[in-house]
Amino acid sequence: MNDWLHATPSALRGKRAFRLGLAANYGIDEDGVRAALDRGVNVFLWTSGNKGMRAPVKAAMGARRDEVSVIGFAKIGWFGWGVRSGAEKLLRELGTDHLDVYLLGWLGTGSAWTEATQKELLHLRESGKVRAIGVSIHDRPRAGTLAADSPLDLLMLRYNAAHPGAERDVFPHVKDHAPSVLAYTATAWRKLLKRPKGWDGPVMSAGDCYRFQLSSPHVDMALTGPKNRAELEDNLAALEKGPLTEDEVKWMRAFGRTVHG
Repeated sequence: MNDWLHATPSALRGKRAFRLGLAANYGIDEDGVRAALDRGVNVFLWTSGNKGMRAPVKAAMGARRDEVSVIGFAKIGWFGWGVRSGAEKLLRELGTDHLDVYLLGWLGTGSAWTEATQKELLHLRESGKVRAIGVSIHDRPRAGTLAADSPLDLLMLRYNAAHPGAERDVFPHVKDHAPSVLAYTATAWRKLLKRPKGWDGPVMSAGDCYRFQLSSPHVDMALTGPKNRAELEDNLAALEKGPLTEDEVKWMRAFGRTVHG
């Protein structure tokens, strides 16, 4: 794999990461997850819908914990006790003594940034049970404020060719890659994979969508959620093309604007 696909995000505390992380929400099975591990993928989003990920990732953590990074969510992120109990449950579930990154999910809708939740996140980080803390968030102006002035180590943001607003609202507030930026919704829920009305040029592939995210100098990592091993292999093969060329940037941005409408 090209070296542009490896980084050492500040949130991962010195760990070298393959910049395309894996989520299993869309059904990839154990064979697909093992294939990802074999190809060098070493960042995993741990959710309740990750049946295929459980055995392969837990085995990999047992064999090489210093190389594998797991990002987990507080299931009840509205209260301090929910943040604390969620972390403890994840530690037991994973069979590890620490989480690499622990997130409040969908901040403002699925969780809250309060004195109590902040206190518990900071306590977990200080205790070593969590190495880094973060949030997933759609509210870009608020994300920009948190990037500029908060104890967060990572922001998980929507960023794609149809929704590039983070370039204006968030990225200018991120200094020296702190907090780290994890981009998701690369395909805009597959809207970027379909030909919009009035567009007669080429249509983006999923691999193009990940290259768009990872070509940004502000994005540390991105997430892919393939349904199966074949989709995973296609996405990884596309990344071997390297960063976008100037012509590709122009085409994808124009296409994204058309998709957005």
